[in-house]
Amino acid sequence: METTKITEKIRRVEGTIAETCARAHREPGDIRLVVVTKSAEIEQIEEVIRLGFHHLGENRVQQLKKVAAQVAEFQQQHPDDPTLAREIHWHMVGHLQRNKVRLVLPVISLIHSVDTLRLAEEINNSAGPMGLAPRVLLQVNTSNEPQKYGVPIGAATHLAEQIETLPHLKLIGLMTMAPLTRNTDVIRTCFARARELFYEMRGEKIVGGQFTELSMGMSSDYEIAIEEGATILRIGSAIFA
Repeated sequence: METTKITEKIRRVEGTIAETCARAHREPGDIRLVVVTKSAEIEQIEEVIRLGFHHLGENRVQQLKKVAAQVAEFQQQHPDDPTLAREIHWHMVGHLQRNKVRLVLPVISLIHSVDTLRLAEEINNSAGPMGLAPRVLLQVNTSNEPQKYGVPIGAATHLAEQIETLPHLKLIGLMTMAPLTRNTDVIRTCFARARELFYEMRGEKIVGGQFTELSMGMSSDYEIAIEEGATILRIGSAIFA
C-alpha cells in the first residue's frame, strides 16, 4: 500500500539523519526536517502529518495555499485525533515573486528564498499593515550557477545588513542549494561556503541573536548538508517519489 511506502521512506530518511549526525557528532534534535509536498497527493501529506511531522514546504505560492487549505480542512474533520499536530508550519522554499507576497504572508512560517532588497522591502511593507513579522532566510547562490536564484556570496553581507534595518521581518539565517551533480566535492564546497558565510555574519555582528538557521540539503545531498552544519533540511522526493 502507498501509505506504508510513505511511512517506510520517511523512517528511512530519519534513520539516515540519525546515522549522519552520529558520524558528524551532532544531535538529530538540532536538525529540522521540512517535508516538501510538491509531488504529493493529499492522502500522502495526511499520513506524514499523522506520523508527527508538522513542518511542510512548498515551491509555489498557489500550490502552498491550496495544500494548506486542504490540510486545514483535514484537521478540522478530525478535531479529536491525538496523532494530528494542531499547528502546521508552512515553509515557502521556492522562488517568491514580489506580486505574490501578500498571498503567502498569512500562511507561511518561514520564507527560505529572499535574495533581493526589493523582495525584502515588499515583504516588510506588506507585513506591517497585516500586523505580521515574518521570519525569512537570505538565499545565497554558493554554486555561482547563472540559472539559480540567490544573492552572490560577495554581495550577501551587504544585503543582510540592509534587510536587518527593515522592522517588519526577521532575518534568521541563510539558505542555499547545491548543483545537481554526483560530484560530492562540488556539493560539499557549496555547503561549506554557506556555513562559513553564516558564521562570518554572526561573528561580525552583522545579524542579531535570532540568526540561527542554515537551510541546505535536499533529497540527493542532505547527508553532506548535515555534515556541513545544516539546521534545516528540505526533503521531498526521498519521501514521496
